[in-house]
Amino acid sequence: MIELVRLRRRPTYDGQGFYFFLDYKDLDGERKRVSLGHRNKRKAEKQRMEKEYELRMGYVDPDSMKLSEFLEDSLRRTGDQIRESTRRDYRSAMRDFISIVGDIDYRKVRFAHGEEFCQKCLDGGNTAATVAKKLREVKHFFELAVYRRQVDENPLKYIRAPRWTEGKVITYTEDECRRLFLAVNDERNRNTVNWGLLILAALETGMRKSELLNLTWRDIDFSRQLVEVNPKKDTKETWPWFIKDVDRRELPLTDEAVSVMACHQESQRYCQMLWMRFSST
Repeated sequence: MIELVRLRRRPTYDGQGFYFFLDYKDLDGERKRVSLGHRNKRKAEKQRMEKEYELRMGYVDPDSMKLSEFLEDSLRRTGDQIRESTRRDYRSAMRDFISIVGDIDYRKVRFAHGEEFCQKCLDGGNTAATVAKKLREVKHFFELAVYRRQVDENPLKYIRAPRWTEGKVITYTEDECRRLFLAVNDERNRNTVNWGLLILAALETGMRKSELLNLTWRDIDFSRQLVEVNPKKDTKETWPWFIKDVDRRELPLTDEAVSVMACHQESQRYCQMLWMRFSST
């Protein structure tokens, strides 16, 4: 097997002794000569073997980076694997972390920095739930750094998020639902969006806003009375969209919802037919 790292000796400036250095090419093919600063042969050979192992595993020591640089480098590596909204949240959390602990070398982050971050966020008025979310997002950067072999372990791994209780789930009363429909049917609020249909679908299925706005007729199975929550591609009719948590699912529809949706679909077909008729004359 070819030896990737050679152990060499170099004389000291006064010519009275020597010290060891490592001679190798990194993964980019660049020649490196790294002084070990001592003349202990056993220790030097151990260091040579460690460097040899690193190179064979396709790994080189990471360059020093400030946390701000580490942030952008991590997001660049991740690319389009996360949503743009998730990217914004991660960037915001890390910037908050930097504003508290300073723009230090990411390899110098310690457990104490995590504790300081949590406490300062709480002192600044953030709720426990918000602090827990921020901590989770900052931790994620360092967890990725472990996978990418930039650090040996996540320095924030054992930081505990502050305890918090889930808020009460608020449900609308019959009167509140009625007032919603009255508001959207007001002449002043009428436009090209059928808000009544969207509100009905939201109340019937519990879908998120983005899920409702990305529905197409292909997602509705009238025979089975189901609506499918599906991701969308970039087409003439749709824009690229991914489901939150990659959660494809089917949701049941009531007889009333199916009836209203069917009427709306038929009215769209009728309007399209009229438009084609008069535009051709």
